[in-house]
Amino acid sequence: MANDKLKKNCRVCGLVLDDPPWGEDGATPSFDYCPCCGVEFGYQDCSTEAAKHYRKCWISEGANWAEKNEMPFNWSLEEQLKNIPNEFK
Repeated sequence: MANDKLKKNCRVCGLVLDDPPWGEDGATPSFDYCPCCGVEFGYQDCSTEAAKHYRKCWISEGANWAEKNEMPFNWSLEEQLKNIPNEFK
């Protein structure tokens, strides 16, 4: 199911993570941090508006990786943003 795949995506930047940041049920945040945009799951991404606001700020500040050592060699912001779940775009 396509929606199940999106459960592992960051609501702010679209990074595909190893574990669902909002749990298997999509409603239980891990309160971990995204290594790309640095959002704390369950805090700055708790609503569509909050995720959009954080994304706008993150991009306006240069869309820098929070954990630079985890950034893939051929990383593309534009491609990654396509992975954001539709309800958070």
